Amino acid sequence: MALAAALGSFLNVCISRLPRGESIVYPPSHCPRCQTPIRYYDNIPLVSFAVLGGRCRACRLAISWRYPLVEALAVIAGVVVFWQLGPTWDGLRAFVLLLALIAITFTDVEHHIIPNWISVPGIFVGLAFQLYPSPFWGVVDGLAGCLVAGTLFFLIAWLSPLVFGKEGMGMGDVKLAGMLGAFLGLKVVIVAIYAAIFAGGLVGVLLLVFRLKRLGQYIAFGPFLALGGVLAVLWGRPFLRWYFG
Repeated sequence: MALAAALGSFLNVCISRLPRGESIVYPPSHCPRCQTPIRYYDNIPLVSFAVLGGRCRACRLAISWRYPLVEALAVIAGVVVFWQLGPTWDGLRAFVLLLALIAITFTDVEHHIIPNWISVPGIFVGLAFQLYPSPFWGVVDGLAGCLVAGTLFFLIAWLSPLVFGKEGMGMGDVKLAGMLGAFLGLKVVIVAIYAAIFAGGLVGVLLLVFRLKRLGQYIAFGPFLALGGVLAVLWGRPFLRWYFG
């Protein structure tokens, strides 16, 4: 799980820097206010945040809770995948997808974009995972999932301004849906989309009921699509076996 925590720390670097066009290599990790380099003993995932009380050692600037949260979610993802799928090819595929979805969700929340630097390469990574155990049919399934999911969301993005007079989906959602289809295949990505729509609709209704949003206000769909991907990659196939008897 130390590896999962370290990968979570790396995701934090990507979430912070790549949307701003900054290098993830240089300069080394540093405090954004006082620019003091972060020593290795202050950069241990989860542990250093607790030891420092969530503040920079030099200037006492509060460290965002996003940092330990992303690291903790990466560890939880590793534990759940190992428990659910074991040390298998499917387990590795699920873990890689979950890490990508964590980064996408927090980038969307913090910067209001679904990053191309994850979703576009993610399509090819997802198709590569489909090479085993059936190179031909696996890739066909991944391509079908990518095209169907991506096309569905592209049509929503294209038709929404014509029907409702405003954007209903962004192209980031389209590429994210394509990435999920490449990883999950045609049948399982339908489960992901269904779960995303259900979760998004439920949250939307609750926000309206409690007057936290007004009818017609924008609600980002990317995090719900990511949630659907998480549920589908872990439990999509068992759900389909149960549903179809």
